[in-house]
Amino acid sequence: MIAWIGDNIISSLGFTTGENYQAVLAGRSGTRLREYAGLPESFMASLIDRERLESECAGIPAGKESPLEKAAILSATRAATEAGIDLSSPRVQFFFSSTKGNVALLDGLAPGSRREEIYPWHSARIVSRHFGNPNEPVVISNACISGASAQVAALRALEAGRCDHAAVIGAEMLSRFIVSGFQCLKALSPETCRPFDANRTGLNLGEAAATVIYKRASQGDRGIMLARGVTRNDANHISGPSRTGEGCFLALKATLDGIDPGEIAFVNAHGTATPYNDRMEAIALARAGLNNVPVNSLKGYFGHALGAAGVLESIISTRALMEKWVIASKGFETREEEYPLNVTKQGARTGKPYCVKMLSGFGGCNAVLLFKRVDDETGDREI
Repeated sequence: MIAWIGDNIISSLGFTTGENYQAVLAGRSGTRLREYAGLPESFMASLIDRERLESECAGIPAGKESPLEKAAILSATRAATEAGIDLSSPRVQFFFSSTKGNVALLDGLAPGSRREEIYPWHSARIVSRHFGNPNEPVVISNACISGASAQVAALRALEAGRCDHAAVIGAEMLSRFIVSGFQCLKALSPETCRPFDANRTGLNLGEAAATVIYKRASQGDRGIMLARGVTRNDANHISGPSRTGEGCFLALKATLDGIDPGEIAFVNAHGTATPYNDRMEAIALARAGLNNVPVNSLKGYFGHALGAAGVLESIISTRALMEKWVIASKGFETREEEYPLNVTKQGARTGKPYCVKMLSGFGGCNAVLLFKRVDDETGDREI
C-alpha cells in the first residue's frame, strides 16, 4: 500500500485539481466541436487552452519544450509543491504515461528538430531533466491503460524500496494522426458522449496532463492509499474488447480478493461510451458481483484522454472518495436492460472507504486499481 501526497490536473476544465473537480461537480463538460485541417469531419473533443498554458508556464524556465512537455512540467511542478518534495532528488523516480507522445510532429518536423522528439521516452527525459532528476524515467505506453499501469509500476517500485517518492505523470495531446485513427474506426460520437447509456453513439477524445505523487505508506498515515493494482490481458483483438469481459473480470477478481463489495463506495469505469467497451465492462462487473455497486464514468466531462486518462480519472475519483461523494455519470439517461448496472444519474453521499478504477485498451489489455480512504473512521488496517 502506498500513500498519495500530492496531485494536479491540467485539462480543458482547469489547471488545478480543485478547478477541475469543481467543474465536474457543476456538471460541466470540456468537450466542444473541433476541426483539424486535412480531416474530412469535425469531431467532439476536450482540448487544453494553449494560450492559458503558455501564460501559466511563463514563470517556469523553459527550453524547447513542446506543449505536451510544458503541460507535464507545469502539472508535476504543482503536484510536487503540494507534496512538499524536491523532484531533483535521486530518491524520486519519474513514471511517464503516454500512448503517443509527440506524434503530432509527424505532420512535419520543425527546422532543427530531430525525429526522436516524437517518442514518449524523449518527452519523459525532457520532463525529468527539467527538474534535474538524475534517474532514467520509466516510460509506460500500454494503450489506454497506460495511466493505471504507471501507478502499478510506482506501487511496485515503492514497496520494493527502489525509491522514496514516485511522480506519476500522464500526458496526452491530440493530433490529426490520433483523430483520424478513431475516425477510421467509426468510434467517435458527433455529440458529447453518453457512457453506459442505451443510446450511446461513441466516444469523445480529450487532452490532459495529470500528476500524482506517492510515497511508501507508514503507520498512522491518513488520506488516500493505493492499496492494489492489477493488469491482465485477454489478447482478444487488436481493437475490439472481449465479448465476455474476460481480461477485465480477471483483473477485478485479483484486485478485489478479500474485499467486501459492500465496502466499495463506487466503481469509476473506463466507460468510453462505445457499444462494445461499455457492454464488456458491464459483463465483467456482473461476473465480479459488482453490478449493484454505484458505477460512473468521467468521459462525458473530459473526453477520453488516452494515456493520461488513468491518472486524471484516478485524481478526480479519489478526490470524490475523500469528500465521501459519488459523482454523477454525465450523459447517462437510459439503462441498457440486457446488461444492467447501477450507473449514477445523480451525485450521492457515501461513507464507504474504497473505490475502484477500471481501464481497458487496444490489444485486450485491462487494469484495475483499488484506492482506500484512511481516516479516523476507517483506520489504517492492512488488506
